[in-house]
Amino acid sequence: MTAPDPGTVSETRSRSGRHAALVAAGIFLSRIFGLVRQRVLSKYLGLSEASDAFTSAFRIPNFLQNLLGEGVLSASFIPVYARLRAEGRDHEAEQVAGAVFGMLALVGSVVVLLGMLLADPLTRLIAPGFGAEKLALTIRLVRILFPGAGLFVLSAWCLGVLNSHRRFLLSYAAPVIWNLAIIVTVIVAAGRTDERGIVVAAAAGSVLGSALQFLVQLPTVFTLLRQFRPTLDTTSDHVRLVLRNFTPVFIGRGVVQISGWVDSILASLLGNGPVTALQNAQTIYMLPVSLFGMSISAAELPAMSSATGNDEQIAAALRQRLDAGLRRVAFFVVPSAAAFLLFGGVIAGALYQTGRFTASDTRFVWAILGGSAVGLLAATMGRLYSSGYYALRDTRTPLRYALLRVLLTTALGYLCAVPLPILLGVDPRWGTPGLTGSAGVAGWLEFLLLQRGLNRRIGPTGLPLPYLIRLWSCALLAGGAGMAVWLGVPRLPPIPMAFAVLMPFGLGYLTLSHLLGVPEARGLVGRLGRGR
Repeated sequence: MTAPDPGTVSETRSRSGRHAALVAAGIFLSRIFGLVRQRVLSKYLGLSEASDAFTSAFRIPNFLQNLLGEGVLSASFIPVYARLRAEGRDHEAEQVAGAVFGMLALVGSVVVLLGMLLADPLTRLIAPGFGAEKLALTIRLVRILFPGAGLFVLSAWCLGVLNSHRRFLLSYAAPVIWNLAIIVTVIVAAGRTDERGIVVAAAAGSVLGSALQFLVQLPTVFTLLRQFRPTLDTTSDHVRLVLRNFTPVFIGRGVVQISGWVDSILASLLGNGPVTALQNAQTIYMLPVSLFGMSISAAELPAMSSATGNDEQIAAALRQRLDAGLRRVAFFVVPSAAAFLLFGGVIAGALYQTGRFTASDTRFVWAILGGSAVGLLAATMGRLYSSGYYALRDTRTPLRYALLRVLLTTALGYLCAVPLPILLGVDPRWGTPGLTGSAGVAGWLEFLLLQRGLNRRIGPTGLPLPYLIRLWSCALLAGGAGMAVWLGVPRLPPIPMAFAVLMPFGLGYLTLSHLLGVPEARGLVGRLGRGR
């Protein structure tokens, strides 16, 4: 096969990098406002019964959002839609988009109605450790939140269309409006009611925000789909292909969500606070996952799905994109994992330690965040490999590996969260870090299986060991600099302390990796220099 033209390869990587940067920018905005939302909730609720009720309640309608939302559509709809557009068959692509919208709207409406009617048994299933009053509040919140989940599903359809047209910023920045709606309603309610009233207001704000998030994307979507017409037509071969791809991803997402439910159930058995502390840690954990794993995977999926040619040419294109994407992911995620382990308390304190959220709560979240760091790199790189399978129209292989991961996570999570604290003679709530640590171990198994399976199909891909050693060496040496500041300066308030510690850590990592010749560091330094 003829070697790719170096100029074309360079242009492709540059374009892919710009797209990933747009996704990351949108995600960064939404995650920052998400952290502000969590800080506001922490200020007025702490790790209280009301906060546990709100966190648990949101998990139930969130199940619908994840089953029918972004991840499933990215795997089933985008590859088909993007390939049709790449082949110049825009009219057929619009027909697929209209059929998918119609089916999502119908199924989502039915499930929302059922969820509101079955809120009581669903809540009892996910929060068996809650007392009567706490359970009643959670049930009420579930009924309020469910309609918002249906709107989130339609927002995910908008994201699928926008991503296929390489309009990344709007779709990933749209959740800013949702977060703002919750923040405003909580602040308004805080001066007028008690904790229960605050979480009820937050649930209502969530539904309002989900409607605004959907509506803000519609004008751009309508300009892209000029002949858009919602239908329930499944006669098209392309629509049937979407449905065939949809089913295994739907099952896979369901299994993963069940794993999240299991974590919530186990956390509800460990006393007051673990459910919310777990959510607080996951909010921080999801920042690098979203910024560096999701952004690169989301930008690469339409591009990989649009690859044309014979099997060898498509495989070569996928290898090139996977290897470049893996290097970018690792460059940012390795220092993130090191920061969670070394400075998780500093990060959690800066984000949450205010009002009713105490220094003791900060240390607890740090322990949970440290467990999350175990599988951070595997989770982010695994997203990219899953996109490679989806680009090949294979949604069943990632499903099989997700099933194995969930089974292992459940078994290890129970052992580490429930019996282990008893054996060690510690407070039961300290079993919560065992949930995140065990999930990290299972995540590595899933990643290795994904990598091995895809390499058999398209040829060898992956990160060279020397590259990983350089990244970890830079991260740990820079961590030493941050640790010296943390131990050497007088005790500062949480936010100034975070700046004092994390700035030398981040600058030290960038400087060391640049000096050691890491291409991603040199590229970043070059872009920063040009921007200045």
